[in-house]
Amino acid sequence: MTPVLPDVPAVELQIIEMTNAYRAKHALGAVKRNPKLDAAARAYAAYLARTGTFSHDADGKQPAGRAQAAGYQHCQVAENLAMAMSSRGFQTSALARQAVDGWIQSPAHRRNLLASHVSEIGVGVVRAPDKHPKYITVQMFGRPRSEMYAFRIKNAAASTVGYTFGGKSHQVGPGYSVRHETCQPGEITFQVASSGWWWNSNTVESRFKAAGGQLFVVSQDQSGEIKVKLEKTNTASSGK
Repeated sequence: MTPVLPDVPAVELQIIEMTNAYRAKHALGAVKRNPKLDAAARAYAAYLARTGTFSHDADGKQPAGRAQAAGYQHCQVAENLAMAMSSRGFQTSALARQAVDGWIQSPAHRRNLLASHVSEIGVGVVRAPDKHPKYITVQMFGRPRSEMYAFRIKNAAASTVGYTFGGKSHQVGPGYSVRHETCQPGEITFQVASSGWWWNSNTVESRFKAAGGQLFVVSQDQSGEIKVKLEKTNTASSGK
């Protein structure tokens, strides 16, 4: 019996549609197709098919490196792989569904499907040499550098502000403002000391979740008490 062969471009499209349907079930936004991520995914699927290897570093690179080589300027990159073989072949929708269902059942792959800060996707499906129909699928998620989250800190107090973000310590002097760009929102912790040096014992600590479009203002009232306030959030300006 002649095996059934799928429509490969349609398989790629259905994988994207199924992925977005799964994300929607978990209240996550849809990812849009990016041609550079498509190119990186197809090139790696072809490599795996040609060499008979199957891992995320079979070519000596990491997913982010392959995306970069395809011209994708990234903040974040994640990758899922799938392989399927059958002597009877595959219907188009069946091959797409097998890949997506397999990722959903795997905790590590499911985390990529449900990554909250990715916004773009690329998919490559390539037939591998074998006596039976065999297909390698590469799915890549990304967030481009053009969509970095940006937030600002304005120090309107008379003391230097110390704060930590992204595992690093920073300072901003009185009357100054600073701007941060980051690929992923995270916790920012402010530490303010009346002497102007944040590592002194007399500190005030405030914690926030820093994301795109935010302005943090440090102020000081007539009693000398220092406070940090999230003054505004403009999500349209940076990040979603």
